[in-house]
Order: sequence, then structure tokens, then C-alpha cells
Amino acid sequence: MSGTQNGRSPRSVALVGPYGSGKSTLFDALMDAAGSPVKRPADPRNRPTTTELRLGHCIYLGDPWTLIDCPGSIEFAHETCCALAMVDLAVLVCEPQPAKALAIAPLMKTLADHHVPHVVFINKIDTLEGSLRDTLAALQAYATCPLVLRQVPIAEAGKVTGYVDVVSERAYRYRRGQPSELMQIPSAMADAEQEAKSRLVETLADNDDALLEKVLEDIPPSTGELYADLRKDLAAGAVTEVLLGAADQAGGIRRLWKALRHDTPDVAATAARKGIAPDGPPLIQVFKTVHAGHTGKLSYARLWRGAVKDGVTLGGARLGGIYQMPGGEMTKAAEAEAGQIAALGRLEPVATGVAIAPNGTPEPLGFPAPPPPVYALAIATTDRKDDVKLSGALQKLLEEDATLVLEHGQDTGETVLHGQGEIHLNTTVERLAKNYGLKLTTTRPQVAYKETIRSAVQQHGRLKRQTGGHGQFADVKIDIAPRARGAGFAFIDKVVGGAVPRNFIPAVGDAAEEAAKKGPFGYQVVDIAVTLTDGQFHSVDSSDMAFKTATQIAMKEGLAAADPVLLEPIDRVTISVPNDFTARAQRLLTGRRGQILGYAEKPGWPGWDDVEALVPEAELHDLIIELRSQTMGLGTYRRSFDHLAESRGEAKPRAA
Repeated sequence: MSGTQNGRSPRSVALVGPYGSGKSTLFDALMDAAGSPVKRPADPRNRPTTTELRLGHCIYLGDPWTLIDCPGSIEFAHETCCALAMVDLAVLVCEPQPAKALAIAPLMKTLADHHVPHVVFINKIDTLEGSLRDTLAALQAYATCPLVLRQVPIAEAGKVTGYVDVVSERAYRYRRGQPSELMQIPSAMADAEQEAKSRLVETLADNDDALLEKVLEDIPPSTGELYADLRKDLAAGAVTEVLLGAADQAGGIRRLWKALRHDTPDVAATAARKGIAPDGPPLIQVFKTVHAGHTGKLSYARLWRGAVKDGVTLGGARLGGIYQMPGGEMTKAAEAEAGQIAALGRLEPVATGVAIAPNGTPEPLGFPAPPPPVYALAIATTDRKDDVKLSGALQKLLEEDATLVLEHGQDTGETVLHGQGEIHLNTTVERLAKNYGLKLTTTRPQVAYKETIRSAVQQHGRLKRQTGGHGQFADVKIDIAPRARGAGFAFIDKVVGGAVPRNFIPAVGDAAEEAAKKGPFGYQVVDIAVTLTDGQFHSVDSSDMAFKTATQIAMKEGLAAADPVLLEPIDRVTISVPNDFTARAQRLLTGRRGQILGYAEKPGWPGWDDVEALVPEAELHDLIIELRSQTMGLGTYRRSFDHLAESRGEAKPRAA
């Protein structure tokens, strides 16, 4: 697979789109058309959902390609962003139903923000009901540049069976599993085809004065001129081509391949778009890490410049294999060249996102930052002997997936895994079971409640024991008083006259602070002041331990008598949704004891709103699940701790 073919450098394309749009089917159809069929279950019901990037290498009409099938679920969107940072062009796959157009909005925004050239492929065109014009209008509402239709569908008996190519003015009939068949343009299609071509020419003329002159003078442009303008405008982000097809039947696949061959920029153009200098030593960037069984650690990487051979030193490690995936099966290569995407073996110290080069430190390259987590599960092994094994497995998964966050709760003692949603974390737990043989239990994470007191009390604590020989004696009098919220714990010494010797006072302070870690409800007590006012000692029987015990007795009794109250953490939450769903988001928050602070247009996202509220942490566990179910899977949120407040929910004291 390595080696430039016919002078064309290797190019790469990412297939992106909403869940259910048929990206994986399109990936398989493209690979099959290139003579590198991918082995997958024949029955679509047995095909696994794509939850991580899937690479395929192939050669189509002499040109070397890397295709990347990206997950469609919003919970794995970071994988898609990482792929888009590497490729020359993206194919945005969507369905022909106008009602589903909103699902492409986040992807359209990502492609525009990162200036990634892209085409739209309307898949499942054979299921089109109504007018394609309605579908285009719905898609255009979320596009940042004009959509230009390259094909007009041909319908027979109410079903799309082929298309007319607007530029070449040729008609084709789909044939299941075979190349489309050339046919005469139906006479009934002539007007629709000419109308589509006129719109395409007018759109291209907006960016080309020479073409505009021809339009004004009513001179038809040549096919070559249209192809050249399309390629130029696509690379500049001035237009987006729209193609049609039915991937499950192989309909429109070779026409898509033709567009990719003609319009996909080469690695030099993509590197220039990303600000990478054309000259210099080999430059490689890792965009995904995988821990595979027999090959060990694999680093998926794009070669922006130069070539590397197996065995060279990269990032402080000796390269242990260069792999490609024709037909989805891993094969070893001796060398990789500029433009290629390859899996590099055993680069243990190299992290995802970094740039590496042989024998040197390359220039740093930008890379997408992971989104904040929105869902969490507490995990534990069913057998404590597996705890060390779990720790090692989690470290590998964290290296593979930057959207996973591991937290060891100091207040709850739980191991909590944070991620992008229920599917994301359930998939992670399944991988731990399948790849590492770990049996885990998962539960809703505990909320780190706190306690405080409403009233000030004076408390006496006394320890007097005589067990033969030296006894134990200590006597303390303390005041326990509430402090302002957020003020924390304070110990104050007001002993006079040596009632408690100076050398024992630190023990009293330490014991008071230690006792505050577990109040009457079983949680840490915060925002209190403990003042030592008086006490007694014995010259022989008093000790640090005796004063600690006496203080703990006083604290336990005093806190219980000081009108204790449970505090719950309150988070500042910002929900981001299309503005059609703003009212739903507000109702969702108020239904979870949220206090709405306001809403406004999301910066840089026309048609989207940010709704801000203060919400108890106890109400946030499954917020993302309900939010996505009410917003076509598009809603998300971010949160940060704001303050502690007296609990008015159903929080219960922790069991002893």
C-alpha cells in the first residue's frame, strides 16, 4: 500500500454524520468499490455500532487512500474531531428526510470552524419522500456556505432509481451491488436538470468574475471550467457539493469516488491550511492510541512531511512496526510516506495529539481538546484481588480515550469514571470485561454531602480512666460555633492560666478537626469554629492521646446538640441547545430543583441558546440522558461547583 501511485500522494477522507445515517455502510461500499472489501456480518442487525475510528486503506484507480469511518453518536464526537484534524476532506453523510437535518448542525459548525473541505452525501436516497428541494433547504439552514446540488434524482414509480449528473449532463440508473448503468436522460427530467445546473453555475459565478461574465453574456461554461471552479471553491470553503446515493445498494458510490479523486486536496495543501511548513524533517502527528493484544500499543498517525522507515527512533522510542489496514485487516509495511495515515507500533512514551520527528523535536501542532464529561458511574471490582489489574487497565483506556476522566472520591471513597454519556461508559465497562477479563459493578456515584451547624454550643469533654499504673486523664471545655458559608474550619485557643498546658493544645486542635470529618449525619462538618476555653490536666496521667479522646467526646456530643443541618453541593449548569428546545431545557432544569439564572444566544452558534441555572448536584446524574432524549440527541451541558446549600431534596444521612 505504500508508495506514491502515478505521482499522486496518499490522501485521506473522513466519513462523518449523525447516528443512523449509514456512514459505516458507505465506508464498506467505498472499500468494496476500490477492491478492498471489508469483512463484516452480512446481516446489518449483527453489525456493531461504530464507537471508535475505523481505518481502511485502499487504492482506487491508481490513487492511494485512507478512509476513516467516524462514530455517529454524540457521545463519541471527540473521536470524530480528532480524525477531522488529520484528513484532507470530509464526507458529511445524512439522510434525505428534512426533519433530520438539524442533526448535522454541530458537524457543520465543526467543519466550518476548522476549515475542513467537505462534501455532503445524501444517503438512502431511495427512501426519499417528497421533494429533494425541501431536504436541501433544511440542510442549507445549518450550512455556513451555499450547498450546490451535483445530481438530480430520477424517480420511477415513486422511487428514486438513479440520477442525472448536473455537470456532465449524463444519467445513470442504480444497480444493486454493481456500477450504475448509463442511460438516456428522461425527457421529463430535462427542465429539472437544467434548473439545477443554472443554480450551480450562478453560485460558482459569485466567486469567479470570468464565469460571471459568461453568465451575463449567456455563454455556457465548459465542463472543465465547472470542475475547476468546484474544486477551487470547495478547497476555499466557498461552496459545498451535494451528492446522492444509496450505500446499501452501492448506488452512487463510484460517482462519489470520482468526486473524491477530483476534489480532495493533497497533503501539501492540507498542511498549508494547518500552517505546517512544507520543508523540514519528517513530521508526524498521532491522533489516536490503541492498546492491541498481539501488537501492543499502536499510535495512529498522519505523516505531514517526509517519510519514515520501521525501526527509526520517534519521540524517544524505537518504532516497532508500520501497519496499514487494506480491507480492514492489519498488514505490515516497511515505510510510510508523506500523506499516509498509518498505525505505528510500540511508541510507548508518545501521547495522543503530539507531533514527533526522527532525531529531533518538531514544531508543536494544534489538536482538539476533549469536551467536559457529562455522565459518571462509580465502578468497583467484584473481586478485590482484581483492583491492581483494574488500575492498569484504566490507565490504558485513559490513554486511548481522552474523554474519560478517572476520579478517586476523597469524601466518598469511590472510584468514579466520568465520560460523555451512558453508552460511552457502558461501552468502556464492556471493554474492561472483554479485553481485560474484569468483572465490575457499576452504581450511581454518591453525592459528597457536607454538614454544618446552625447554633453555637458550649461542650465539656472529660476522660478519666484508671487501669493500674498510669491512668488517662484530660478535661476540655470548647465552644462550637457556625461560620459563614465557605469559611472552612477554624481552631482557636483561648485558654488562660495554664489550665491546659501548651504542649497539649495542638492535640486538641488536631482532634477537633479530625472529629469534624464525620458529623451526626455521617458527613464532613464544614464552616465551624472550635474554641478551647478551659480544661484540666494531671501531671502524671495526662497525655496527647488523652486530650485527643476528651476533645472527640466533646465534639461528638456538641455537634449533635448544635442544630446540625445537611448541606448539598450546588452546581452552576449551562445547557446548550438549539433554540427550538430552549423552553424544554428550562422546564427540565426547574423540574430538577434548578434555579434559572437566564438564557442567551450561544456565542458563535447562531440558532442555539445557552440556559444557565443553579442545580443541586444530586439532580444531575442522568440529566444528559433526559436532555438528549428531548433535543434529538443534540443538547449538552457543562457544570462547575458553585456553593453548598442546605439540602431541601431527599438526601438521607449516610448509613453508619
